[in-house]
Amino acid sequence: MRIYKEFLFEAAHYLPSAPPGHPNSRMHGHSFRARVFIDGVPGDDTGYVFHFDQLAEMMADAQDALDHRLLNEIEGLEAPTLERIAIWLWNRLQNRVPGLAQIEISRDSCREGAIYFGPAPSLAAE
Repeated sequence: MRIYKEFLFEAAHYLPSAPPGHPNSRMHGHSFRARVFIDGVPGDDTGYVFHFDQLAEMMADAQDALDHRLLNEIEGLEAPTLERIAIWLWNRLQNRVPGLAQIEISRDSCREGAIYFGPAPSLAAE
């Protein structure tokens, strides 16, 4: 089973890779939605995969780090694309959230987003 919890944040950013004069090269803001997905089996005693209150607590510091900030000033988000925000959030939660399966970051007003499933498994030689 897969469950999810989401949080919203408002943030400003600019894209250093955008060509001069392009609107994305200037500072601007968005409303973002972050969804954190967990895979697991509902417990026989609890009936849930992961308690949503506990997940909310684990996500709260990430939300605070992003909300009403200039994303370019956050370590690891110097070029804050949707893809990099998803990876940043994964890295922040991966050791705290058992069963972490997927991160989605979207800008609903732009009708766009990114989905990250974690780092690709290494192809170790056998």
